[in-house]
Amino acid sequence: MLSPAQLEILNTSKQTALSANPDRLEEIAQRTKADSLSDDELLAFLQICNTLYRSGEPLIPDKAYDSVFLAELEKRHPEHPYLHSVEAEKAFSGKTVALPQRMLSTEKAYSKESIQKWLTHIEKAATELGIAPETLIFRATPKLDGFAAYDDGKILYTRGDGRKGTDITRVFERGMIVGGSGKRGLGAGEIVVNQSYFNTHLADTFENARNFQASVIKEKELEPHALEAIQNHAAVFFPFCELPDWQGSSAELTTNFEAIVAKIHTLVDYDVDGVIFEVTDERIKQYLGATRHHHRWQIAYKSNAETAQVKVLQVTPQTSRSGRVNPVAELEPTRLSGALISRATAHHYGMVKEQGIGAGTLIELTRSGMVIPKIERVITPQTPQIPEHCSSCGSNLVWDGDYLYCLNTSQCPAQIENTIEHFFRTLANNDGFGGKTIEKLHANGVNSVYAIYMLTLDQLIYMGFRSQDGKNQIAKNLLDQLERSRIEAIEDWRFLGAFGIWRMGLGNCERLLQHHRLLDIFNLTVEDIILIEGFAEKTSAAVVESLAMIKDEFMKIYRLGFNLIQTPLISGQQELTSPIAGLTIVFTGTMVHGKRDDMIKEAKRLGAKVGSSVTGKTDLLVTGTDVGVTKLNAAKENGIRVISEEEYKALLG
Repeated sequence: MLSPAQLEILNTSKQTALSANPDRLEEIAQRTKADSLSDDELLAFLQICNTLYRSGEPLIPDKAYDSVFLAELEKRHPEHPYLHSVEAEKAFSGKTVALPQRMLSTEKAYSKESIQKWLTHIEKAATELGIAPETLIFRATPKLDGFAAYDDGKILYTRGDGRKGTDITRVFERGMIVGGSGKRGLGAGEIVVNQSYFNTHLADTFENARNFQASVIKEKELEPHALEAIQNHAAVFFPFCELPDWQGSSAELTTNFEAIVAKIHTLVDYDVDGVIFEVTDERIKQYLGATRHHHRWQIAYKSNAETAQVKVLQVTPQTSRSGRVNPVAELEPTRLSGALISRATAHHYGMVKEQGIGAGTLIELTRSGMVIPKIERVITPQTPQIPEHCSSCGSNLVWDGDYLYCLNTSQCPAQIENTIEHFFRTLANNDGFGGKTIEKLHANGVNSVYAIYMLTLDQLIYMGFRSQDGKNQIAKNLLDQLERSRIEAIEDWRFLGAFGIWRMGLGNCERLLQHHRLLDIFNLTVEDIILIEGFAEKTSAAVVESLAMIKDEFMKIYRLGFNLIQTPLISGQQELTSPIAGLTIVFTGTMVHGKRDDMIKEAKRLGAKVGSSVTGKTDLLVTGTDVGVTKLNAAKENGIRVISEEEYKALLG
């Protein structure tokens, strides 16, 4: 059954007879052969599958697309233009411009045998060139499942159709950084989002990372979650040449193939849907060249996406700190891609209701490599399991769009425990206050962050925080960590973010405190907040309401005396006397006297704005060692002052 998101994409894309017939689309998608399809229908199906995949809503697994439908087109018409064209990425508004270098697709393989054939082909080319095959070095890197782009140092382009793309340099102006060394101008790469960040902050809103990645590129004003991900450096542009890798000979690759593939999947904290293999010898690259579709010296190995038909035992509701109730499908234990799977997210209760997910529902579950298992489709729907009451506190649930909410924010155990855990996790300057500890505290009547700070050693010992030998070290450690959380310096915007204000991630917290002091924000009106860039009317109203709700608890905790670093005010609201106050600074290269992140933090504290790329608005470029020429050339072209790290330190006195 096509999802509402897939139907919406089809409705807004170029209409064809097939895209207007969802029942026929579903029937074709379930096939294991494509020989009965007409040429027109086969091509239309391939194009629809590509559109849905690029939009983050794939209709069929990659292997089915390649080995069933694409293979059928190649068998019938080996020279068909579709086979030799680069699958177009989702289009964005704006004039298309020629890419500095063609961005081709990558040939795919789904078995070790296919990789071995490719290696034989490479070694044959080496022999023809008089190069000893045993001297060849091969490189393996993660195949990022992101949004392809190209950075020439001045412009960041979408891949488009491989020849022309759209200028999306705006993402750097919004604060997006470059992964790896942080240097611009390193060519092809992908815009990706940190997997851990996505699971913690975005999974409730987006079904997968690909859905989210496109949202950070759009031309119009970004939603708060997208801007926060960029400002928290969770969404980055990662050049392929900077990716961590494995390198070795053909013999080593063949002998240790499975271990190498497994290792590559763990090298980055981004979505990875395969491994890219390439030969490193430039002579062979030039000799083999490329087809109109892919480079012959490179290949992508994608682990077979294992699929299984699994029966749902029940759907379990889980209440988050925001009160949103998320459905988790409990499954008959099934082994997929080497892991025993017994649970899968159903995303939201709108999906549960519409697709009939309940006890006895037969679903198709897919998992490839390290990817989180996904409900691909519902095969046999049953009566959906829709809760009427919160499983944690028993309160009535209410619908808001596709989502169910528990509104008992002050007494719901799940919301209380998740809220406390969020506070300590966001402060990030303490240890010991994970889910198990907080659950135990709450079971003993501790139901707020303030109450935790009021605990004594005797109370913790009475609650059972002691080691098996009867010593009280666990309780003492918890008190030490509470003391540490107050003494260690943290930014005031991080402290504010720890309270979990709706629509106020760390990026919005910092932006708010760039315009108003921490204790003044509780007196702000909707009109005051709307004046700040990035705050729309709906968000501003929600912030004012949320601040009023947390004010009492906030003030009690604030008065405990935390070591807060004040965010410098901008727009003339504070008389800043530091030599860099009001300047826009870019740091580049490897710093010798300190970490770049610490220097950025210090510069902000002293009233400077810090950018990631050199533009006409940059005032100062601070250089360390191993500096690339891109930023230096941009600084020269714009007449920007360039100083060394030592000169910068001297400037600050």
